[in-house]
Parts: sequence; C-alpha cells; structure tokens
Amino acid sequence: MITVLGGIKGGSGKTTLSTNICVIQAFLGKKVLLVDADEQQSASDWSEHRESLDIETPWTTIPLFGSSVRSQILKLKDHYDEIIIDVGGRDTTSQRAALTIADILIAPFQPRSLDVWTIGKLSRLIDEVSTINPNLKTYAVINRADSQGQDNNEAIEIINETGNIICLREIVCQRKAFANASAEGKGVIEMTPKDKKAVEEITDLINKIFNEKRH
Repeated sequence: MITVLGGIKGGSGKTTLSTNICVIQAFLGKKVLLVDADEQQSASDWSEHRESLDIETPWTTIPLFGSSVRSQILKLKDHYDEIIIDVGGRDTTSQRAALTIADILIAPFQPRSLDVWTIGKLSRLIDEVSTINPNLKTYAVINRADSQGQDNNEAIEIINETGNIICLREIVCQRKAFANASAEGKGVIEMTPKDKKAVEEITDLINKIFNEKRH
C-alpha cells in the first residue's frame, strides 16, 4: 500500500500525520518505509532525532525528490507492506510523481477558510493525476481541528461538494500531545502518560482509511 500525505496548502499537519501513521503501522508488525519527499525534510529530522535518542525504530526512512519518487518507489514497493510518503504542501514534481503510483492520498485541512479555499486546486490536481492513476483514492481529513463548534462540519460539507474527494468524519483535533510527541521523536501512542483522546483520534482515522481501502 502506497499512501501519500499531500495537498496544496502548507501548515496543515502532513508530517505529524505521516509520522504517527508510520509509528502505528510499524508497531502493528508491518514492514514500513517512510519517504520524505518534502524539501523541508521535517520527517527526516524527526526520524534522525528519534534515532539519536536510541528509541526503537522498526521502519526505514529515506529522502526522495522529483521524478525519483516514482522510479525509486516502484523499485522498492515489493519489499514493504506500507509505504508512507510525506510530500509537503505544494504542487511539486515530487507530489505529482508520488500520486501517479499511490493507492491513497490523504490531504489534511485545517477548518479555516484559507485552507478550505484551496480545495478547488487540489480537485483539479487529482483530475489531472487520474488520467495516469485512475485508482487513486483521495481522502480529506480535518486536522488541527477545533474540539467543538461548527467550523469542522462546515469544512467537511464544503470539501465533499468537490465530488472527487471524500472528506472523512473522523477528525484530529489541535492537541499539545501531537507537538510534544514530535519534539520527543515519537508518535502519540508512545507517550507516557498517554493523551487518550489524541490516541483515539489518530487510531480511528487510520482504521477508517486503511480498512476501507482494503475492503
């Protein structure tokens, strides 16, 4: 399974989702490859920090950019159960190359107008990519969401109007636990004490996306 964390708008928490998905999938016993295809290399920095702290890291992290994202992953994909690609928040060659071979695109959005307004650009990008990869499944996720209020639901409804993007009802709220875990080179499931709500949100999201795709 090749999963891309991408989109058009930066700052929506793609690397946070990428790293937490990586940790959970690896700890489920899957052989995971985390690909950092974002020029900011935040996922690589996180992995290096984790390893410097001698934290168990049962997956492989590599940087790839441009057209090599496609060519190299095609060579590697048979060696892994899950490949997770963090491509950042811009329409780049790396993102387009990744989407041509991906099974799933996860596009995080904050429930704010400036984020949601980019949905049209993302929808057009998906239409273009679908000529090469018609089986790509795209999920939008409300990330860094409000714990209450109508903004989350309004953003979900607006995104679902595009027709080629499914915005999930499972949301991930703005929680200190995610930032604290990243600072320690961990996923939220590894933190002590655990933030039960953060763990539940990320676990529910992963179960929804990966179980739906496989069935």
